[in-house]
Formats: sequence, C-alpha cells, structure tokens
Amino acid sequence: MSAARLLLLAGLLQLAGHAAAQQQAENACGGLESAYGPYDYRVERNGHLRIVERFHFSAAVEALIHGDSGDIGGDLNYVLMTSPNHHRALMATVRFGERTKTPQPPGMKYTIDCYFDRAIRFQPDDTVVREIYAQYLGKGGRVKEAKEELAVASSYAKDNPLSHYNIGLVYFDLKDYDQALAQGQLAMQEGYPRTELRDMLKGVGKWRDPPANAGADAASAAASSALAASAAP
Repeated sequence: MSAARLLLLAGLLQLAGHAAAQQQAENACGGLESAYGPYDYRVERNGHLRIVERFHFSAAVEALIHGDSGDIGGDLNYVLMTSPNHHRALMATVRFGERTKTPQPPGMKYTIDCYFDRAIRFQPDDTVVREIYAQYLGKGGRVKEAKEELAVASSYAKDNPLSHYNIGLVYFDLKDYDQALAQGQLAMQEGYPRTELRDMLKGVGKWRDPPANAGADAASAAASSALAASAAP
C-alpha cells in the first residue's frame, strides 16, 4: 500500500475514532441541543443569558441558598443546558457536589464530570472551563487528569497573559511548580501586572525571572512542555 493511501487510511481511522468518542460522550452525557441556546457564556453573558440568569441563577442559587424556579439543582441544570460553559454555574455545581458529597447533586440531570464534558464539547477552547475542571479534578485526587486539562488550556491560551497566569495558579495548587513557573513567566513576558503567583513561587523557592531575550515562541514551548508532562505516567 502506498504512503499516500496509508496516510488517508490513518486520517479516516482518526476521524472514525473521534466520531465514536463523540457518540460515546453524547450517550453518557447527552447532546448539546437546547430549546433555548446553547449559548457561549463568554460572549452571551450580557446578551441572551441575562434572562436565563434572571429566572434561574439569582444570587441565592449561586450561593446554594434556595432555588428560583424550584430546587437548586434544577436551576443549575437549566442554566448549564442553556449555556454548557457557564463558568459561574459550573463553579456553583462543583460547590453543590462538595456540599452534598455526591458526584451527581440532587435535582441535576448529569454528574459533575458530565457537565464539564458537555462544556468542553461545546467550546473546546474555553480555557476557564478547563481551569475550573482541573481544580475539581485536583481536589478529587485525579491529578494526572487535572494536568491534562491544564496542558490543553495552555495550548489554547496562546499569548493571553491572564489565561497563562490563572493556569499557573492551578498548577501551583497541584504542586507542579515547574509548570506554574513556566506559566507565570509567560504572563510576565506578556506584561501581566499581578505578582501573587510570582510571590507564591518565591515562597517555595521556585521562582526565576524569565530570560531577558525570551522569544515569541515561549508560549508554544510551554504548551508543548505541559502536554509532554501531562502524558508522562
């Protein structure tokens, strides 16, 4: 078989594998179709999602005090069906799971993992979703999975200093100081002014100033390093 045919076959197999994985995820965690939406939280939080938050995501729901249209879980589920990557609703869902000590909080249609799966399928490049998920995974002792999410988030962050800074903070919580340093240096190189991550790394003796002649490929190199580290056993 020719090299061209082998490449074509490999590509078809990869597409088939992706389609099978997508179908498996939909079977377990449901499709993304919604009667209203789905809407990207990053661009619709002040648009279509305002009415959803008005009736289903009041301060009382977010604080897990009481529901707006019924129970807390039902309201959180409605918000996440309408906007799978709704950052604040995902964080509230994680806290709800911690409070109720269950991976599928009362009144919610799916497990917490499923809501993150849906958010990532909906907007794979949403780095905040992956940061929140990595925090959740890390608290649950699933450190390798957490680092995998951060590695992907780093690759999507590109030259966004805030994203790299926040990814670094999560790496620090996971005690992966090398990757926290790499992300903190990237944020500094891009002019991000906050110094908490630098100070935290200094406190554990892990901070180093970035090289003065750091090139434009630093973000790509850091992302590649993070991906390699997350793949390590």
